[in-house]
Amino acid sequence: MSKTISFKRPDGQSVNGYLAEPAAAGAPGIVVIQEWWGLNDQIRGVADKLAAAGYRALVPDLYRGQVALEANEAEHLMKGLNFGDAAGQDVRGAVQHLKGSGSRKVGVTGFCMGGALTLLAAVNVPEADAAAIWYGYPPLEYVDATRIKVPLLGHWATQDTAFPIATVDTLEQKLRAAAVKFEFHRYDAKHAFANETADSKNLPFLKYDPKAAELAWQRTMEFFARHLR
Repeated sequence: MSKTISFKRPDGQSVNGYLAEPAAAGAPGIVVIQEWWGLNDQIRGVADKLAAAGYRALVPDLYRGQVALEANEAEHLMKGLNFGDAAGQDVRGAVQHLKGSGSRKVGVTGFCMGGALTLLAAVNVPEADAAAIWYGYPPLEYVDATRIKVPLLGHWATQDTAFPIATVDTLEQKLRAAAVKFEFHRYDAKHAFANETADSKNLPFLKYDPKAAELAWQRTMEFFARHLR
């Protein structure tokens, strides 16, 4: 079952989101964070996939109804987004909503821009129980690793020009120094390798890789089963 809902941020403002739920009551929750394109059919499909696997999946509408079809539109929307506000208010509010409506444990996952926000959520959302990052990170000076108390899973593309793999090495050093529990995997792939619509964008730095996507999803399902069930 899926529907558009409204939920409250910690500051009291309302945000819309797409909620996909399994039949079982009291299932664990996962907040799903969009790519830079917005809350489109592809990211709804991710939520539906998680619901089919037995999770309550909520996608907050970070762009407030706007969706990009072209890269220049997506870049414009992403640059207009306050990342601190999105992680600390929209995403945190979504986690709190799932916890307040029946989920004992709630994870966070996100792709591209949403991957960067997932890492920020691990820092800024104390209610979260686990976080799975897909090929995205914020500027590392915004990552206070000492505040990360949840286990992290990361999927990174070695041929990623949008989020170069060298920075992932630096991120690992930060996480190790703060004794964060993390499990990072590198894939011989390009950015957005798990997005089945990536090739349709006709952008040279994006490429769907079904084999890498399948392996990453398998690891994600095992990770969330360990930490949320």
